[in-house]
Amino acid sequence: MLFTSFIFLQVFLPAVLIVDTLLKKIRWKNLFLLFASLLFYAWGEPENIFLLLVSLLFNYFIARYGLDFKRREKSRKQALAAGLLFNLRVLVFFKYTSPFLQFMDRIFNFPFKYPDVALPLGISFFTFQIISYLLDTYRKENEPQKNFFDLSLYIMLFPQLVAGPIVKYHDIASALKERHVTWEDYSFGIRRFVYGLGKKVLIANQMAYLADDIFLIPGDVLDCKTAWIGIVAYSLQIYFDFSGYSDMAIGIGRMLGFSFKENFDLPYISKSVQEFWRRWHISLSSWFKEYLYIPLGGSRVSEKRTYFNIMVVFAATGIWHGAGLNFIIWGLYYGVLLILERWKLKKFLSLPELGWLARIYTLLAVMTGWVFFRAETLPEALAYCRTMFTFNNNPALPVRDFLTLPLTVLIIAAVLLSAPVPGSKIFQDEAVRVRVKWYDYPLQAALLLASLLLLAGNTYNPFIYFRF
Repeated sequence: MLFTSFIFLQVFLPAVLIVDTLLKKIRWKNLFLLFASLLFYAWGEPENIFLLLVSLLFNYFIARYGLDFKRREKSRKQALAAGLLFNLRVLVFFKYTSPFLQFMDRIFNFPFKYPDVALPLGISFFTFQIISYLLDTYRKENEPQKNFFDLSLYIMLFPQLVAGPIVKYHDIASALKERHVTWEDYSFGIRRFVYGLGKKVLIANQMAYLADDIFLIPGDVLDCKTAWIGIVAYSLQIYFDFSGYSDMAIGIGRMLGFSFKENFDLPYISKSVQEFWRRWHISLSSWFKEYLYIPLGGSRVSEKRTYFNIMVVFAATGIWHGAGLNFIIWGLYYGVLLILERWKLKKFLSLPELGWLARIYTLLAVMTGWVFFRAETLPEALAYCRTMFTFNNNPALPVRDFLTLPLTVLIIAAVLLSAPVPGSKIFQDEAVRVRVKWYDYPLQAALLLASLLLLAGNTYNPFIYFRF
C-alpha cells in the first residue's frame, strides 16, 4: 500500500488514527497497530507475510533466550552469530540471487530456465532494524523484549516498514510501553505529512517525468546541456522523493506517539562529501558507522587501515542498494572521494574563503554519482558522464523541448527548497515547538488539495527506495 494511494489517504490512515485515539490501554494500542501494519504490508505482498512472521519468531527467540543477560558469554556470542547469519542469508537470498543468476546466465548462457526470486518489499530496511536490535541486545544496551507482539510492532510499524527511516529499538522502546499524543504532536504530524506528500507529488513526480525522458535518449544523440538537465532533474527527484517519504513517515509516527529521528538535513548545501553523508539518509549512514565502521576500528587505527575501513563501508553501502555493478561502483566512488578528502582535500575544503567552491565541488561530485545510481548499466552510466563533460551540442535537442515554463519554475522552487532559505527548515523536528504562522493551515490545505488532484490523474507513483 502506497502512502500516495487513495485507499491509504482516504481509508487506511484516517481509520488507524481514529481507532488508535479511541483505544486507551497501551496493550490494545500496540495490538491494533501491529494488525494494521500487517494489513498494510499484506495489501501489496500477501505472499511475503509468512516470511516476515518466520523472521520475527526466529529473532524473538534468539534475543529472548539466546541473548539473555544471564547466559554465559560464549553462548551469547553463538546466539548472536546464529541470528546474524540467519538474517544476512535471508537478505542475500532474496536480494541478490536473481541478479547473480542473471549475471551468470549472460556469461554461460544457461540452457535451462532459472527461477526468478522476487524481492520482498522493504527487506533491506527491516533486516537492518532486526540486526541492530540483536547487536544492541548483545551489547546489553537494551534488554531482550519479552513480549513477542511488542517486538513485532517495532519491526513492522507501518510508517517506516518499507522505506525507513531505519529505527533503533532503544529509540522507541519507551513508546512501546507508554505514549501520549498531544495536540502539538498531531499538529506537527499533520504538517509534516502534508509537506512530505507535497514534496513527493508536486516536485519528485514531476522531476521523474523529465529525468526519465532524458535518460531514455540514446548516448549517441544526447548532448551536454540535455544531460545536465537530466541529472539535475534526477538529483531533485531522488531528494524530494526519499525525503518526502521520510517526512510522511515521521509525521504519521508522531500522530501515533512515536518520535522517529530525522533522516535528511539539507544535504545539497554540504561543503564536502563527508558532510553530505552526515546529511543524506542519516539513519543508514549512522547504521553503517555504528555497526560496521566503528567495529572495524573506525579512524582509531592506522591511516591505511582507516582507508580500508572507509572502502569496506561504502562498498557495503553500494551493495545494500542493489547487486548491480552500478551500485557497487557508486559505493566505491564515494569511498575514494572520502579517502581523497581525508588525505589532502579536507584542509582546502574547510577554508572559509573557499566555501562556495567547496559547495560546487560537492554538488558536482554528488550529481556525477547519481548518474551511476540512475543509469541501467555501467556502459550507459559512463557514456552519460562522458557526455556531461564533453560540452557537445545537438541542435536536434533544443532546451525548450524539455524545459517548459512551468517545469523551469518548479526546478527553481525545488532548488530553493533544497537550500537554507526561509521556510526550508519547516520540516525539521524543532518546528513542533515553533508557533504556527497564520498562513500555515491554508498552505497545508492548498498543498493537500493540489497533491490529491495530481494523484487523481496518476495511478502509480512508487517511491524510489521501495526497490531497495
